[in-house]
Amino acid sequence: MRFKNDNRTVMVLDAGGTNFVFSAVQGEQEIIDQIIIPAEGATLEIVLKKIIQGFEEVKAKLKTSPVAISFCFPGPAEYELGIIGDLENLPAFRGGVALGPMLEEIFNIPVFINNDGDLFAYGEAIAGLLPEINQRMESSNSPKTFQNLLGVTFGTGYGGGIVSRGELFVGDNSAQGEINRMRNKLHTNATVEENVSIRGIKRIYCREANIPPHTCPEPREIYEIGMGMREGNKEAAVKAFYRMAEVAGDSIANAVTLVDGLVVIGGGLAGAYPLFLQHLVDEMNANFTTMIGTAVDRLEIKVFNLEDEKEFASFYEGNTSEIKVPFSDRRIKYDSLKRVGVGISRLGTSKAVAIGAYAYALNRLDKK
Repeated sequence: MRFKNDNRTVMVLDAGGTNFVFSAVQGEQEIIDQIIIPAEGATLEIVLKKIIQGFEEVKAKLKTSPVAISFCFPGPAEYELGIIGDLENLPAFRGGVALGPMLEEIFNIPVFINNDGDLFAYGEAIAGLLPEINQRMESSNSPKTFQNLLGVTFGTGYGGGIVSRGELFVGDNSAQGEINRMRNKLHTNATVEENVSIRGIKRIYCREANIPPHTCPEPREIYEIGMGMREGNKEAAVKAFYRMAEVAGDSIANAVTLVDGLVVIGGGLAGAYPLFLQHLVDEMNANFTTMIGTAVDRLEIKVFNLEDEKEFASFYEGNTSEIKVPFSDRRIKYDSLKRVGVGISRLGTSKAVAIGAYAYALNRLDKK
């Protein structure tokens, strides 16, 4: 499902704990310069007025009237109803705030709210990794088509979203795709986010480099140290990303057993993939051990690193043959290699979220 030739306009917002970033999307492209408003506010009224102001400024820049507002906002929330719960980064939100209904009354258009992991996954499914892979598969006359996608984001926290056959998966409690709540392989009483996050990278680097936390480099610098582009403890940097890959790979493998689809990674740490992606894929392909000591594949499917040319070639080729239909002269193509791939965002996280918000709104409007 694509909307690249659609002339409808949707106002969008990427709401973080630091800034509200407003824009507008038409035909899967942002059509105005982003409007950035600091998110902090001493009272709920101040924060809400900033959100209203941002959308009013966006609307003033548009040549045609928007058909909807669609954006990501932190949870916990009841996204289907547009109600925001008690937020950690925006403490003015307490007791349930009917943000969506408020905006619908002010702007007199439908309002759709999701979290950033969901909209990132939807953007990549609509216009990013998923269609790119399927176009390349089709060009080889392969019978294989991928229709499911797990999107994950590595950054301040660890987020996720699931898309199946063109539809964003929505849970009963607006808690779908919360992969950050999975158990940590290395620290079994903690969540995976303790390693799959900026704070996790910095904690491991400081420990391995034996330096105090207040002197710790930022993740980009740790990545450059690990790649030999900057002075520092290279071994500690490599280990920090290796540990993140091990924990992330374990959690993504658990998710893939249920989703059975491609995986796309975004977020602020995604650019460091040369240091972690192959380790992550190796973790997903690791074996379990039975109670009698024999090895068993962890997954029923094989996982490929889509950023490695050699691995992608094997993924692309598959194991296609022609088989005969019983009691018939007809033959059909059959690819016996069960597989998924893990790749890095093709759109960039911010753009994927914007396109995801846009496509989600139009999809919902068209269903009405």
